[in-house]
Amino acid sequence: MNLTRLSLTTAIGLLSLCIAGTTSLAKTFSLETATIEDINEALDSGALTIEKLVSMYLARIDAYNKSGPEINAIITLQPNALEIARALDKERAESGPRSKLHGIPVVLKDLFDTYDMPTSAGFLPLKDSQPLYDATVVKRLRDAGAIIFAKVNMSDWFGRPKDRKDQSTVLGRTNNPYNPELTPGGSSGGTGAALAAMFGQIGLGTETGVSIRNPTSNNSLVGLAPTRGLIPRTGQVMTSFTQERCGPMGRSVYDVAAMTDVVQGFDAEDLLTIISPGMTPEASYTTFLEKDGLRGARIGVFRDLFREGEMHEEGVALVEAAIEKMHDAGAVIVDDLSIGMDLFTLLSETRTNYYEAQFSYDLYFRRLGPDAVIHNVDELIEKGGDLTKDSIIKGREEIDSLMHNKEFLARRDSQETLKQAAIDLMDKYRLDALVYPFKSVPPEPHGTRHSEKDNPFSSVTGLPALLVPAGYTEKENGPISVEFLGRPFSEATLFKLGYAYEQLEPVRKTPETTPPLKGETIKY
Repeated sequence: MNLTRLSLTTAIGLLSLCIAGTTSLAKTFSLETATIEDINEALDSGALTIEKLVSMYLARIDAYNKSGPEINAIITLQPNALEIARALDKERAESGPRSKLHGIPVVLKDLFDTYDMPTSAGFLPLKDSQPLYDATVVKRLRDAGAIIFAKVNMSDWFGRPKDRKDQSTVLGRTNNPYNPELTPGGSSGGTGAALAAMFGQIGLGTETGVSIRNPTSNNSLVGLAPTRGLIPRTGQVMTSFTQERCGPMGRSVYDVAAMTDVVQGFDAEDLLTIISPGMTPEASYTTFLEKDGLRGARIGVFRDLFREGEMHEEGVALVEAAIEKMHDAGAVIVDDLSIGMDLFTLLSETRTNYYEAQFSYDLYFRRLGPDAVIHNVDELIEKGGDLTKDSIIKGREEIDSLMHNKEFLARRDSQETLKQAAIDLMDKYRLDALVYPFKSVPPEPHGTRHSEKDNPFSSVTGLPALLVPAGYTEKENGPISVEFLGRPFSEATLFKLGYAYEQLEPVRKTPETTPPLKGETIKY
């Protein structure tokens, strides 16, 4: 009898342990918070398929893009998305994933060439322009198994929408999911709004000035403006050989780091990337992500890029609070740093894109082949008519060469001076990065512009910058971001710092206008 009771007790105990063990191992996949790492874990377990993941995103687009808050971010949706997902599911089952991005839906600013979808650059005369080839970064994404899911709206590259509240002459106005009355930001606003509304897992933006970072900030995302020369721009509409950059945008540092792995590196068609071999880590950028990555880090507060005045107080306070959190997490904060120049005045006189634009445009149009909708800048001006920006017409008339253009050369010299000044400052204080507000005002209402807003320091120097959310203004629910600036090719360090800050406490929140839908959570 005692043996029987003992056996029964033992059996019950073992069963309880098994149940407890099973419970402790149970996981929850939530599209709202999932990183690419979480997606891969759910795919590995069999709880999720790529087809199901794509279906979730298609449902969100159906619910929120033209309906509900009418985010209106999608120019072209991949018509074969489910078919591609099923093929990638089959491949994964038979031979495993090609990369971390296998089956991950990617949204692209509509100035990246795609052989299977038009590329409009937001300009109505290019609405049906069909490239012959993928942009280099797009080909790399496809080769890694990513799904080119949608081409999204952007600030019109060549034209002027009649309604100042519109982003492009192709799609019109895209709304900010955090506050539809506010702009999603230029020029990669469609990428920002689409990712904030969860119309894809990750995306690509571009910037000549601040057009990766502005929509990253406005939509409470993470974004990388990479070292000049790290990520190739072949097959991308661009205004400047010097300043133009392509950069990943996403809802987490992990996702941005994982995409950087895939798109970075030398490209013979973009010789600016010749400086990148040997300058990047052999290991994945994701291996540098450490929860305690701020401990012992030396971070300088770059006071030259803090604006003053009542309109900036709330935004600056959010960034100051973020810096204090870094200190509490073990970072050594070196404050009150300056390079001794009036940067806000100087930065407005260092951009080179006006001088380089027509030459960059002609290079892009030549890539489209003999059957292109537009073949060169002269045709662009002719076919664009009244839509064409005055700056394009003026530049075509005024600039015929860069070789001895004194203003252009002076601006290039200023860029190098500022770059070296920032590097010298970091070297002097043995810093891992500089921090400051990307901007300290919330997104503007559609059709308006703040005269004092963003910090283009990274774009004119070509130094890498990583943005992470710092909070929201109370009145507008306007996102504010803190920017980490590093030395050339210090992306691994920036990811480490940004990730550690991101893990301290939740800052980013899901927009109330685009809440989770039924079926986006899976327990397994």
